[in-house]
Amino acid sequence: MNIVVLDGYTLNPGDISWGPLEALGSCRIYDRTAPAELPERAASAAILLTNKVVLHASTINSLPELKYIGVLATGTNVIDLLAARRLSIPVTNVPAYGTKSVAQATFALLLELTQAVGRHSAAVHAGRWTQGPDWCFWEQPLIELDGLTMGIVGAGRIGLAMAALAHAFGMRVLVYTPRAHALPEFVESCDLQTLFRASDVVSLHCPLTDETRQLVNPDRLSWMKPSAFLLNTSRGALVDERALTAALESGRLAGAGLDVLSEEPPPANHPLLRVKNCIITPHNAWGTRAARERLMNIAAENISAFLIGRPINVVN
Repeated sequence: MNIVVLDGYTLNPGDISWGPLEALGSCRIYDRTAPAELPERAASAAILLTNKVVLHASTINSLPELKYIGVLATGTNVIDLLAARRLSIPVTNVPAYGTKSVAQATFALLLELTQAVGRHSAAVHAGRWTQGPDWCFWEQPLIELDGLTMGIVGAGRIGLAMAALAHAFGMRVLVYTPRAHALPEFVESCDLQTLFRASDVVSLHCPLTDETRQLVNPDRLSWMKPSAFLLNTSRGALVDERALTAALESGRLAGAGLDVLSEEPPPANHPLLRVKNCIITPHNAWGTRAARERLMNIAAENISAFLIGRPINVVN
């Protein structure tokens, strides 16, 4: 079968092998695909793989050769799942490939907010220590995590990995999840308002749905302690970004660490880009080489399972 990868560059900018996919059939790989290029590139695909290229119902309905859609990520909001199901086209995703990497990156954001390692290194390289009168200095208050409260919204794999890291740092761990989950004994389950009010750090680890869109809104930001931090490595649209900007600039919230924004890449006038107490990384929490190799292998396993009539990781 013809396999077409619409936007493969972020998965593999050249440092890993496409071999697992190329072994499964004729494979055409594009680094990026603009909307105008999509119809021609997808026309002959029996197996279509996308990361962020959106496949609307009209596109799916216009591809008579299409038998399978694979998302090279965990989130599937770029696909019209109902349209694919109507045509009996399975849509698969790649769960769990980046759990450890995303949790690690989320905690890195928190450590930068509380310890400012990067900021202090930059100050030293700029001559601040050399020119200083003392044997040490700090450019912001340094915060110890032991004894503070981590509130985690979402008890999936990444949320629970974050809970384990927070516990290892001596933090109390609160979790909000709308579904029943078996939680570790050190985790306390609570409602959303309790979590926002009690937490020193709120970390978002939930999918983007109609119910979670702008989950962090002015009301919930007002529940948070002025000394608290917000972390988001899930989806940018979980946060009302203008409300967050206002909370950070007014001192209503101490800081935020974000790996995602509602528009990616962000426009130059995005309000959060001017906020000093907001750390933003370019949606790369998932991108360790180890995680990308796992993603590649699982994507190939998904296709292999489909080809033998036993599809796995189907989301529609």
